[in-house]
Amino acid sequence: MPAPPLPHDLPRKGFVMADQVLDAKGLNCPLPIIKTKKMLKELPVGNTLEVIATDPGSVADFAAFCRTTGNEMVEQSQDGAVFRFVIRRAA
Repeated sequence: MPAPPLPHDLPRKGFVMADQVLDAKGLNCPLPIIKTKKMLKELPVGNTLEVIATDPGSVADFAAFCRTTGNEMVEQSQDGAVFRFVIRRAA
């Protein structure tokens, strides 16, 4: 019997469902940004990437990343020590 889904795996009312998901839990700066940049390049323009991270610095890092790259931060949330970002790829 499979294990039940973790809370961050469950669809939540009001949350954007992304086209792809990147699990960056346990990684510290700059790895979540590096992995995000690589995955976004593989997505078509306009698609979204959900990033799950545990590095508290990721909040500022992803805000700066979106600001400097032109990608759109569609959604950002926190559940305890887990941070969730949904980023839409720009041109």
